[in-house]
Order: sequence, then C-alpha cells, then structure tokens
Amino acid sequence: MPFEVPLTPARLIKRYKRFLADVVLDDGRELTVHCPNTGSMRNCGQPGDRVWLRLEQKPGRKLPGSWELVEVAPGELACVHSARANRVVAAALQAGLLQPLGGYAQQRAEVSLRAGGSRFDFLLSEPSECVVEVKCVTLALGGGEGAFPDAVSLRGQKHLLELSEIAASGRRACLLFCVMHSGIDRVRPADEIDPEYGRLLRAAVAAGVEVLAWSVWPTPEGLQVRGELPVLL
Repeated sequence: MPFEVPLTPARLIKRYKRFLADVVLDDGRELTVHCPNTGSMRNCGQPGDRVWLRLEQKPGRKLPGSWELVEVAPGELACVHSARANRVVAAALQAGLLQPLGGYAQQRAEVSLRAGGSRFDFLLSEPSECVVEVKCVTLALGGGEGAFPDAVSLRGQKHLLELSEIAASGRRACLLFCVMHSGIDRVRPADEIDPEYGRLLRAAVAAGVEVLAWSVWPTPEGLQVRGELPVLL
C-alpha cells in the first residue's frame, strides 16, 4: 500500500498538545505538523529521532502536513498514523491477504449493530457474518515483544465487552491487532498499563472472540502486509 505522496525525512523536535509535532527538515527548516495519533505513543518518537512526513499544500489546511513514520531503533520503523491501520486492513481483506478472514463476499466499514452500541471497523458478510474490530499496535517493549494498549483505553474495554456479547450470541467476532512496527514479532495485552483491558481480552477469548495479530511493515515507500503474528494471552 504505497503512500499517496512521497514522504519527506526530518528530525523530531517534540510532540505536544497531543496532535502537534515540531520537526526540522534536512535543509534546516522547522515546521509544525499534524500528529495523527490519539494515544500516548509510548516508546515512539523521542526528540532527535528520524521521522518521515507527508507534506501537502492544500487549500484551507492550517498545517503543511502530517507525521507518518518514526525510526524507533536502527533499522526499525513504526507508523504513528493510527488511522492507516484500518485502511491497510481494508485493502488486505479485499486482496485476500488475511486468510483467517477470507471467504466473505461483502465488506462494510464503520458498522453499528444496535442503537447506542459501538461502531465496529468492519462487518464481513455473505455467506455468513463476522464483526471485526481493528487495533493499531506500535508499543514495543523490547526483544520483539509488542503490547496493546499504550494507555488506559475505556473505548477498547467497551469494544471487548460488546464483542463478547456478539460471540456469546453465536455470531463470529474478531479482534485484529494491526502491528505497524517492524521490531514487533508477537503481541500481548499491556496488563501493566491497562489491567482491565487484559482481563476483558481474556474473558472475550473465553466467550468465543477470535484474536488475531497481523504484521504490517512500514517503509518510507508504503505499508507492506507481512503475515500473522502470535498473540500471547
């Protein structure tokens, strides 16, 4: 999945106010860009780190571009644009690259199954149905281990409760960890950060929710689906 425009390398000065980042380009110019990530971005993006930006001049746009990638260790890249997880999963589903979720003729995004309920990322259907919720994983703990979430996630907890209800009703439900960090080769719940999420994840599995993790390697040229990773519960 190539990026829409070629990315521009830079160095991170700092991230602040959650959605802003100051960077310095290779030619010495300093810019403030959008940080498209609502999480804590723990272990992603220290001052001085190499980053890549999507710079675009669009009418009415206040900032000149967005922060896309960061080099978190020599040769290891993470994609900090969390919304890209859903986009790459949608493309991978259409291309048949996610084998456990293959065989469905229809794919709908942002689906609510009942009034007042959560909106799930995908509903796969025909001949049967499967509800899929995608979570972007970029928290690397070292030694190839990755974890989710990187901050307490009440929204994530609610998703797990509702996925458990769906599975308990006899419908297929799946939580998909989209791992957009080239240094992660396995995933576990971040119990030390959000113990309630870990508890609910294990309860969801007991209720019949399928939990998958898929590796997506970021490069300055684009995002490449690599394959399934183990989930350690």
